[in-house]
Amino acid sequence: MELIAAGEVVERPSSVVKELVENSIDAGASSVCVEIKNGGVTYMRVTDDGTGIERGDVPTAFVRHATSKISAEPDLDAIGTLGFRGEALASISAVAKVELLTRTEDEIAGTRYIVEGGEEKLLEDAACPQGTTIIVRDLFYNVPARMKFLKKDVTEANSVAAVVDCIALSHPEVSLRLIRDGREELLTPGDGKLLSCIYSVFGREFAAALLPVDFTLEGIHVHGYISKPSAGRANRTMQHFFVNGRYVKTRTAMAALEQAFSGEMVSGKFPSCVLHIDLPLEVVDVNVHPAKIEVRFINERPVFNAVYRAVKEAIQSGDAPVQVKIQPSNVKAGPPAAGKPAYPAATQISFDTAAGKKDFPPRQEEAPARGGAGDIGYSTLKDSGEIPYNRPVQLPVIAPSGGRKAEPLSQPPKSEAPVPVPEEEQKEREVVFVGEAFSVYIIARMGDSLYYIDKHAAHERILYNQLKNSHQSNAQMLLAPVTVTLSREEYAALLPELDTLNQAGFEVEDFGGHSVLVRALPMIVSSEDAASLIQEIAGGFATGRSEISANKIDWIYHSTACRAAVKAGDISKPAELQAIAEKVLLDGDIRTCPHGRPVCIEITKHELEKLFGRVK
Repeated sequence: MELIAAGEVVERPSSVVKELVENSIDAGASSVCVEIKNGGVTYMRVTDDGTGIERGDVPTAFVRHATSKISAEPDLDAIGTLGFRGEALASISAVAKVELLTRTEDEIAGTRYIVEGGEEKLLEDAACPQGTTIIVRDLFYNVPARMKFLKKDVTEANSVAAVVDCIALSHPEVSLRLIRDGREELLTPGDGKLLSCIYSVFGREFAAALLPVDFTLEGIHVHGYISKPSAGRANRTMQHFFVNGRYVKTRTAMAALEQAFSGEMVSGKFPSCVLHIDLPLEVVDVNVHPAKIEVRFINERPVFNAVYRAVKEAIQSGDAPVQVKIQPSNVKAGPPAAGKPAYPAATQISFDTAAGKKDFPPRQEEAPARGGAGDIGYSTLKDSGEIPYNRPVQLPVIAPSGGRKAEPLSQPPKSEAPVPVPEEEQKEREVVFVGEAFSVYIIARMGDSLYYIDKHAAHERILYNQLKNSHQSNAQMLLAPVTVTLSREEYAALLPELDTLNQAGFEVEDFGGHSVLVRALPMIVSSEDAASLIQEIAGGFATGRSEISANKIDWIYHSTACRAAVKAGDISKPAELQAIAEKVLLDGDIRTCPHGRPVCIEITKHELEKLFGRVK
């Protein structure tokens, strides 16, 4: 029975630390220090300056269900403390070697108590300051079956750090210190200011992009901080909710938060938050989950409304538009130099559009995109200002084998005598942009067929191929490095993969305090997308998704190409869509997107004629 009880409370070192630190806070501590070694498996120490435990109560504290926080059954309906079951110390001592040092304010001498595997070994006087220190050694030393389920020391240590972070955010009035293998990883000021605590836990960049929240509705007080709509993240790992000072996972508050951001944040992004929800004790039940991480509300609607209204008001009052000051330019516009036309001579090209056949005047040739001549890079589709609609197109010739494209028609083959291409054959290989449907599908004609091309899937495959073929040679240094703040789990998962990122064209380094510094990116990625892309990659590594383990670099290429590709619904210019269509129809390697979805569907002229009854 002891082992079953321990299994419900003690799963890993982080669960031990959670129980002990919560006991320290319940004891009125203003300062708590947590020290671990080897991920907490061999050594954990929690020291506080709370009220301490009287000597007569020390042995009783290690008895199952012995607690001073609940005295009668009705007390379970209004739990105001973090602990209340009286299982923590009994469960921990059943599977580890525990040493306790404690002294109350009224006692002259402290107490030293040792218990191993649930058996009392020593009870004696000891010299110690007021408060309590608990040392836990050799977790699961007597339960080998449980020991083998523990993960690597680094993983267990990261789990402990995540627990300490959450407790620090739940009680900013308590100074939390974490020492990991002799190195201090966290120290919060304990000044009662939540923003100071957030700064200590997540760093300056994260704290600077927050909006304050303070709202009360129907007796429910919601206060804390939310991210600005412009600071959306690729996942929900930075959403933290606290109910009456307890870190919890609540779908009700999460749904209210994201619904309040609906229409304020880019689709596919998620807000971050550190929100405290204070409500009467009798309307919430925390005695639901063994780890006390889930709660149940008597009525969820008032909680949803309070969080929604609080977040909505914070966005409307705090997220003021950015003011841009335009400095007068010293450059004076003037007519082109004498003797030089505004636009060089170029062949006029017509496009068949949905509105009919239209001619566009020649426009000036632009420099090739950053990806190089012939590449469809990020600059072509997103950074371009005025892309000429009628840029002269050099149509490649499909190799006889159906493989990759040959030399452009404007350049003679590398043989001594140029081989002319018949005019009829050239027309058969000409790609004509017809139009675009639903801002998603490109409609193009080549020969006697119409082609419907998914522009996002096609562009994603084009960029993926470019990344795969270029590797590090396609990287660009950033003028100003980008700092990316990650969650504790993402940060720990990304650090071992920095060499992998380097091979994929990124230059990322550890910046400390949950943050990494991005110095270089693949050419196709905008610096504005750097933070969200790194967060997405780190989130993938943290969750250990199965598709990542096979080929990490390939998965990074997938994520990068998907992030940089033109999106369905984006407004694209005909020249851009023409370029994508040519790439798809003249390159035999572009058949599916990196995720396996088809890129192009062909409808022949004969099939259309059959549909309209022209032929049988």
